[in-house]
Amino acid sequence: MSYVVWFDDYVADRDRSVLGGKNCSLGEMTGAGLPVPPGFGLTTAAYAELKEDQGARSEVNSLLREVDLDDAAGLRELAAKVRNRIEAIPMSAAAEQAIIEGYDLLCDRSSDDAVPVAVRSSATAEDLPDASFAGLQDTFLWVTGAEDVVAHVHRCWSSVYTDRAIAYRHEMGHDHDLLLMSVGIQKMVRPTAAGVAFTLNPSDGDHSQIAIDSSWGFGESVVSGEVTPDNFLVDKVLFEIVKRTISAKGMEYRLSDNGDGVVAAELSADRGSAASLTDDQIKAVARMARRAERHYGSPQDIEWAIDADLPEPDNVVLLQSRPETVWSRKKRRTVAKPGQGFMDSIVSTLLHPAHSKAKQSTVDE
Repeated sequence: MSYVVWFDDYVADRDRSVLGGKNCSLGEMTGAGLPVPPGFGLTTAAYAELKEDQGARSEVNSLLREVDLDDAAGLRELAAKVRNRIEAIPMSAAAEQAIIEGYDLLCDRSSDDAVPVAVRSSATAEDLPDASFAGLQDTFLWVTGAEDVVAHVHRCWSSVYTDRAIAYRHEMGHDHDLLLMSVGIQKMVRPTAAGVAFTLNPSDGDHSQIAIDSSWGFGESVVSGEVTPDNFLVDKVLFEIVKRTISAKGMEYRLSDNGDGVVAAELSADRGSAASLTDDQIKAVARMARRAERHYGSPQDIEWAIDADLPEPDNVVLLQSRPETVWSRKKRRTVAKPGQGFMDSIVSTLLHPAHSKAKQSTVDE
């Protein structure tokens, strides 16, 4: 039984069903030559073994039948009971050994005896066409040492049953028991800034723009909504910055002084009000996002970081790319109506009030 698939060995037909959406994306992006930090995915086989504990499985299913979505405090308590029960199930010796050997090899590849890693959940139900499960399970940053990596894999498994994940699957009608969990173990970056980007304008669906949200430090502050990030709009063809909004960012997540974890830190007024990206970095993030969109053939929602350990312009790294799930589902406006000639379409567009701003175009490139 294979427990580990390295991102640079990913084969879609072989590995897609056992790595979950996040790890498959990392493997595919690595294969496409996009700048992804190295790492590997622990396959769903290890989690499936955990679920073979029939006593725990029965107890968990019994607890889940008591879900009351109208009782937030009760749901949190129930989720905590389920997670504690899952974390009490022993991991198989074979799975544990595979994690240790994989981590040791990643240390060798990184020339670091205790390379810091992100331990990232990758559920098999993430990023389905009819729902987005991204962000419902946990990711743990700056984990060092094989023993701690094993422990955090177990915590990723139990995060299948956070209160928000339970509630979302219940509302969407997805069977809790059918979900499986892969876990990614990936070399950490040390970001000066990080955030997300959409290869369309999420405020109006404009496909001619790339929208970038950015803040200082690790991207968790942006993803979690703890800061109002800087926002930049970039023209997708010319890669010119067409709009910038610099926000007052009160905090950042940064590496702790002793280097063994990530901590929340207050920003000075000057740093908090300063732009978190230079113009060159904004354009580099936009170009990388555009490359991801071209590879996947559809609008993307990406996570990125500026790695302090890499030289410019190679310090922009891609952490995640997934399909944009809001505007991509909406029916696009057609350029020409049935029976309307090509010139009629152009004249109609020119006369449209919104034409004064070329960025309102909905024509695909």
